[in-house]
Amino acid sequence: MSDNIQVPLMADLAANGETPEVLFWVGCAGSFDQRAQQVTKAFVKILHHVGIKYAILGPEEVCTGDAARRSGNEFLFQMQAITNIETLNMYGVKKIVTACPHCFNTIKNEYPILGGTYDVVHHTQLISTLIEEGRLTIEGGAYKGKKITYHDSCYLGRVNGEYEAPRKAIEALDGDLTELKRSRANGLCCGAGGAQMFKENEPGDKRINTERAEEVLSSGADIVAANCPFCITMISDGITAKEKQDDVMVFDISELIVNANGWS
Repeated sequence: MSDNIQVPLMADLAANGETPEVLFWVGCAGSFDQRAQQVTKAFVKILHHVGIKYAILGPEEVCTGDAARRSGNEFLFQMQAITNIETLNMYGVKKIVTACPHCFNTIKNEYPILGGTYDVVHHTQLISTLIEEGRLTIEGGAYKGKKITYHDSCYLGRVNGEYEAPRKAIEALDGDLTELKRSRANGLCCGAGGAQMFKENEPGDKRINTERAEEVLSSGADIVAANCPFCITMISDGITAKEKQDDVMVFDISELIVNANGWS
């Protein structure tokens, strides 16, 4: 499967009187960050492969406002949130899937009070469901014998209590899932949460992503599976700072599935 997939826009479907099964919320990172764009492409390939009818907002999608609210700009958050809610409600959107836990948490938990109530799922939850239903299968043994560790993102894990779906997806890859020293409810932030991704370092002895990278390296893992564009950036940077970027690779779970099935 090539990269030449025509991703449908919500506006085009609406103009033809069509309704998608789910709206794929791409997010700022998935739209503009080169590394996160690879995750967007991988997840789109999965959606196409299983035959889910989906659409994106494209230029009508505005930042959810997560970073604005975390950094204390409530006015900007509400402007962005209300803009998105008006767009989503105009199209009658019912279900949303996103590959960003920050977008997932904001739309799921913070939009309802402003008038935006939707069925919001994280892409690893959808992937896990598709695997359980037999609609998504993992072929080949690309990761057999590979030691894979998983980093729990804050907004999917501790904030929303989702620990199992990503792990079920990883287990389907037939690799050796190895837990980090701090995982699940005791997981360690990658260092990007709370809008820290966009701030200068605060006084301290060590960067958080360096601390997390050290835990990853001590696990002996060949691959780090992640579910968040911010986590991928921070952990990759931490591993690079330790000059181990050629030994340990960081991938989103959707990328691992696409690679295993040879859909590149």
